[in-house]
Amino acid sequence: MKKWQWAALAILALGTGILANWTMKKDFVTLDGEAYQWQDFNGQWVVVNYFARWCAPCLREIPELNRFHRENQDIPIFAISFDPLSKEELSELRDTYQIAFPILINIEAVLWPQAPTVLPHTIIINPQGQVAIELKGEQSAASLKQLIDQLQGS
Repeated sequence: MKKWQWAALAILALGTGILANWTMKKDFVTLDGEAYQWQDFNGQWVVVNYFARWCAPCLREIPELNRFHRENQDIPIFAISFDPLSKEELSELRDTYQIAFPILINIEAVLWPQAPTVLPHTIIINPQGQVAIELKGEQSAASLKQLIDQLQGS
């Protein structure tokens, strides 16, 4: 094989490796092992809720977030524990409070600049992958849906 053929082969292999790495990169993984990139949700509204097991308003809010999840299957909702907890602790928390929507673990990338300073804290991401609004305090299924409807101009 000639030098230029080796060079072309090396460039092709490098390009293939870069492409494979890019397509396999995930921004976060759920407690159930599902891996995603934020771009997987382009074109959709997404709700992200920060909570903590010591936060009474966060725990009171869970049934409403479960209801939102059931009633709005076209709007993904995810939970993030404010405190670093093990998978076992998160599983126990999910079971104890019957959290029906995915809890994120192994978060490599977020679309917002920093973790919240107030809990509960809910972030609504628009279909372009940008933070549309951040909400402090307890939310209801109805208030979340109404707000998303307003944001999309319905």
